[in-house]
Amino acid sequence: MYDSIVLGAGIVGVNTAYWLARKGQKTLVVDRQPGPALETSFANGGQISVSHAEPWANPSAPLKVMQWLLKPDAPLLFRPRMDPHQWQWLVSWLYECLPARSRKNTVDIVKLATFSRDMLQEVRARHDLQYEQKTQGILHFYRDQKEYDSAIPVADLMREYGCNRRVVNKDEVLAIEPTLRHISNDIVGATYTAEDESGNAQLYTTLLAEVAAGMGTEFAYSSEIMRLEKFKDGNGESVRVVIRRQGKEEVLEARNVVVCMGSFSPQLLRPLGINLNIYPAKGYSITVPLENPDEATTTSLTDDQFKLVYSRLGNKLRVAGTAELSGYDQNVVKHRCEAIVNNVRKVFPLAGGYEQAQFWAGLRPTTPSNMPYLGQTRYKNLWLNTGHGTLGWTMGCGSGKVVADLISEGRSDYADFKVDGLSMA
Repeated sequence: MYDSIVLGAGIVGVNTAYWLARKGQKTLVVDRQPGPALETSFANGGQISVSHAEPWANPSAPLKVMQWLLKPDAPLLFRPRMDPHQWQWLVSWLYECLPARSRKNTVDIVKLATFSRDMLQEVRARHDLQYEQKTQGILHFYRDQKEYDSAIPVADLMREYGCNRRVVNKDEVLAIEPTLRHISNDIVGATYTAEDESGNAQLYTTLLAEVAAGMGTEFAYSSEIMRLEKFKDGNGESVRVVIRRQGKEEVLEARNVVVCMGSFSPQLLRPLGINLNIYPAKGYSITVPLENPDEATTTSLTDDQFKLVYSRLGNKLRVAGTAELSGYDQNVVKHRCEAIVNNVRKVFPLAGGYEQAQFWAGLRPTTPSNMPYLGQTRYKNLWLNTGHGTLGWTMGCGSGKVVADLISEGRSDYADFKVDGLSMA
């Protein structure tokens, strides 16, 4: 019997397994893919971005969404479906846009993301992990004066709670990243967070899985998670895991089961009466093999107007963004990626390699507040670490430690998280 079974081998699941192994737990990780981080974590934007703590749900967001509804190239596309879970999510999201809720969520995200970034740095140093990381900060630039002005109080709030996101002018922007010279006339200002980082999430997850395996963690890849079955024992209700491996169903039991399945977590848990308010937001990325690396950024960037993030991964440039609330469709819509290419080409016209850009799409597991579900459910052995939205790479390492601490010790040095907002009929 295992001490813990972790469901999902993405950035969140592997970090959870690593911290459980550090606690001496015999752990099994189950994933339907043939290796780690081959879905949402595979080709994300690459940013460790505490500075992106302001949630999607903020007071200015509803009007922006209304303006974007009829634009096929808008950063956010909402495609209504006959899906009550989509509408439940949307109503909750509107509530989270209230000023007091948005402020609270921003503060909570800053705290968790800062803790997670610290833990990532600790893990990297301990195991000498090399995953194309860069520690040159994140430069968030603005082309619209109104948007720039509205970012200043948000930056002030973040600094109050430990995220050193400072406001910089146009001259400072070019001093930090000279390759932005081609669009310098468009930039009105920026914020810069020197402590933020970037890196290849898929490579990190693969390396950390190897470390965890060396500590005794087992991995069941190419294994479909079929369902969770509840059963009663002397102390209440628990769950067991049914998987399909090599064409045969297996029933697995453990003292703890941790759900780290991103957008697919709600589907697994609803039969147990656990209703997570998570909805998939499909995002896109392009990866450009640079012909002239010196003509592309080395600082990680965020282009506020087009909601795009840039990360330099060796001699490649990863650019990600946009969101579609359109269900579980993971197909790459070519014109969405081509729009990203066109925007990037304008920013770095001499970098080259755009004709060889690789396109990708993945589902971000998004809660209305942008805060994940971390903690124990009413089933005594069932735990959650899911719903990190666009910040799975940013919050994954810390979230894994929080849940491992709660499982092993009943408390966390970071915070005693409770699973809020659950409907358990």
